Amino acid sequence: MALEVVDNAERERFEMRDGRKVIGWAAYQETAELIVFTHTEVDREWEGRGIGGQLVQATLDHVRRQRMPVLPMCSFVSAWMDRHPDYDDLRYRPPASRVTD
Repeated sequence: MALEVVDNAERERFEMRDGRKVIGWAAYQETAELIVFTHTEVDREWEGRGIGGQLVQATLDHVRRQRMPVLPMCSFVSAWMDRHPDYDDLRYRPPASRVTD
């Protein structure tokens, strides 16, 4: 059976599924301005097969289509984005401060 990534908005996470079984997920919180990735996890029996990377890539591809910037608080998502500079355009960059003395 082919693996697929599904946005489970009710649980606020993208899920990598093997049929009906969830084998990995990337939790998020969405605001009006951006999407924050907070944690990514892959089932132990699937570790070491590149599932986490496939999950993050599919998730970021989905987010790109939504035109949402990404704040990767999850260390796995952040490191994956660091290794794939073609996704750097998605990274949220806060506006410059206008605070003056």
